[in-house]
Amino acid sequence: MPKRTLQGVVVSDKQAKTVVVRVDRRFTHPIYKKTIRRSKNYHAHDENNEFKPGDQVWIEESKPISKLKRWTVVRGEQKKTA
Repeated sequence: MPKRTLQGVVVSDKQAKTVVVRVDRRFTHPIYKKTIRRSKNYHAHDENNEFKPGDQVWIEESKPISKLKRWTVVRGEQKKTA
């Protein structure tokens, strides 16, 4: 069975080797037929502390690393700074 991969934005990098990633999803309400946005935060393992808040990253399921971490950062793009 393949591992799930999600795309999100780094919200926090205050912990060592960990980033908090916000993943947004959109779906249509079953009754009102209106598009709704929901988001969820995931703790992901970032071995080299290379991602900062605002960066877009892809995370992948992994075995439990700690109490909250079950995801690993696979790749990411640094935020464009002007």
